[in-house]
Amino acid sequence: MQKQPAYYQLIRKLDLDTYLEQFQAFLARPKPIYLEGDIAHYVALLKDLEHIEFTPPLVIEDVQKDIVHLKKRGFLHKKEIFEWVKLLRYMLYVKTLQQEGKIFEWTNKIIFPPKILELESQFCDKGEFKKGIDNELDSLYIALRETKQEQQKMLYNIVHSHSLRTYLVDEQLHLIDEQQTLLVRAGFNHVLKAEIVGRSAAGFFYVVPHCALKIREKIDDIQKKITFKEYQLCLNISQIMAKHIAFLGYINKEFDKFDHLQARVRFAKSNNLIFIQQSSHSNIVLHQFSHPALKNPKPIDIDFSKPILLITGVNAGGKTMLLKSLLSAAFLVRYLLPISAAQKTSVGRFKRIEAIFDDPQDVKNDISTFAGRMLHFSTLFQHTEALIGVDEIELGTDSDEAASLFKVMLERLLLNKNKIVLTTHHKRLAALMSKNPALELIAALYDEKKQYPLFSFLRGTIGKSYAFETALRYNIPADIVKEAKNIYGEDKEKLNELIEKSAQLELELQQEKEKLHNEIEKVQQKKAFLQESILRNNEQFKQQMFILEREYQEAIKIAKEAAKKDSQSLIHQSMLKSHKIIQNLKDNQKEMRIQSQKQFNIGDRVKSKNHRGKVIAIKDKKAVVELDTGIKIHFSFDELQKTHIQEKEEKNISLNISYQHKQGRGMVNLDLHGMYVQEAIEELDKFISDSLIAGFDEVLVYHGIGTGKLAFAVKEYLKTHPKVISFDDAPVQMGGFGAKIVRL
Repeated sequence: MQKQPAYYQLIRKLDLDTYLEQFQAFLARPKPIYLEGDIAHYVALLKDLEHIEFTPPLVIEDVQKDIVHLKKRGFLHKKEIFEWVKLLRYMLYVKTLQQEGKIFEWTNKIIFPPKILELESQFCDKGEFKKGIDNELDSLYIALRETKQEQQKMLYNIVHSHSLRTYLVDEQLHLIDEQQTLLVRAGFNHVLKAEIVGRSAAGFFYVVPHCALKIREKIDDIQKKITFKEYQLCLNISQIMAKHIAFLGYINKEFDKFDHLQARVRFAKSNNLIFIQQSSHSNIVLHQFSHPALKNPKPIDIDFSKPILLITGVNAGGKTMLLKSLLSAAFLVRYLLPISAAQKTSVGRFKRIEAIFDDPQDVKNDISTFAGRMLHFSTLFQHTEALIGVDEIELGTDSDEAASLFKVMLERLLLNKNKIVLTTHHKRLAALMSKNPALELIAALYDEKKQYPLFSFLRGTIGKSYAFETALRYNIPADIVKEAKNIYGEDKEKLNELIEKSAQLELELQQEKEKLHNEIEKVQQKKAFLQESILRNNEQFKQQMFILEREYQEAIKIAKEAAKKDSQSLIHQSMLKSHKIIQNLKDNQKEMRIQSQKQFNIGDRVKSKNHRGKVIAIKDKKAVVELDTGIKIHFSFDELQKTHIQEKEEKNISLNISYQHKQGRGMVNLDLHGMYVQEAIEELDKFISDSLIAGFDEVLVYHGIGTGKLAFAVKEYLKTHPKVISFDDAPVQMGGFGAKIVRL
């Protein structure tokens, strides 16, 4: 029987049995969970492997015994050799996983001897020798296959013979003692000469026809020759392997190393766990940690930075599980096993982990509970830098006496830089050690209204045991509990109430503190986001304005040059080029507007269509805008656009220019079709201003005929514009009554 590792008892005490069984299932072969060598090296390999897709290894037998056998000049059987072949093939595969990184640096140092590579190439995937390894063996394989086919055909013919049909129970071939037999009724010997090799439960006979027996003898003879030939090949291979025992021992350890890594990575991914590297300090800080043994656990957050953590409070409130969680986290991180926790979890390094949980009473050795505890504690004084967990520290003796004794012993253990976490129901020890700066008090909480443990903890206070409440919850008669309270004493009950109120006030204070901290954090995040957004938007705006200004000037230049030229082809070329630039300007302008809408602040000048005003309030994604007219209106962010100094620039940039050829001159035009009167007049006013700036003295405006309202509005506007010299209906080919040629 294989000896259990030294840490196996600790695994059972911490309820990690099931967790480790699940982990072991991911290994190619069973092995201890500890890692030999530099743990930092394993951490680097593990981080690398987490980002690599790989095929897990097949199940492989333990081959360490084969090395011992080869050293004694023994030989390995085909099956044993094939286990080595599987191992070698997988390590060759591992060498191909990556061409850089820590895994590559490691596997690149593994050099396979040529003879070992030849050995690997002699087997097929099913563990048989490949064709071509030995001609005689190939011939024997062929002869065996053909003879078996001959036997199969002969039995098939017998089964389907007319004379035997009456005696056959079924037409199947039954394998008995590795022989193919027929199942027949009594009297079969009248039609078939055969040997009986067995009987069925129903009294029928399993028989082998004499003709098939002769073929069976032939098969056995061929099989013996194959076995002898394979023995010779295995003997030669064993001799080759014996010459490379050092390499085999090395590659076996390297396979185990990768097996450790791949099992951890696959186990972590399948259970959504993370890896935490041991820190150089001795603190344990858990964030959202869940013990593996719990179903639907409530994750815990705890800072165990002081040398001693004393857990008090309600019965069945999770004190023991908190203790086990702290020790389990330290144990799993020590062996680089994944845990369920947040990434900011930090676990220190300890030379050993000690757990004192069970009742050590032993009738055979005349050891009482308290005596057993003392015996266990006596071994702790020789340890340094250990993590020690004690459940129910005052178990088995008077609590007042034990409190004084354990106070002294705990302080002595601290001198050796040990770290201690313990639970107790009694307040005496907590009171004695409360002034020690090395002590951290933590209490399990209880819901008075629901009369149920909360399975959460509060730092800096002593917890009440709630023994009477627990008794009532588990159906102890109320009168018994009431009488017990009277015996317990009014003064002690008042002390418990004070403890309870103190814990409640501490809890409320902590909750308010956390709430305030969260609010401050949100405000700071929002402030940082706004500042970053303002800086980013300003920078983008400056860049876009520079680009737009440059492209605008280029467009104006092209338009002027086109207007002065007489060649129609040159005008059209310039027109296309100008259109392209203007379209780019529009796209950039649109992008700028979208960017400007992403963030608004109180006091920003904004506009929505013809409305302009100032933002006076913001809620969610809506803004309250006070218009220049004094009216207050609610707008969504999508309806608003910031207006700054760039508003005038946008007017210049959004020039909609096209070219028409008219009597050898270039002309710009504006199309107002489909617009409302007010919108069209605004566009016309902007168009004339842009045309004046660009230096055009004649432009074309399309307004259409329709109902006549738009045409009338355009005429009235042109009559009153101070820069319009005159206007007339356009020629028929340029729009006729639906357009106006305007001279500026």
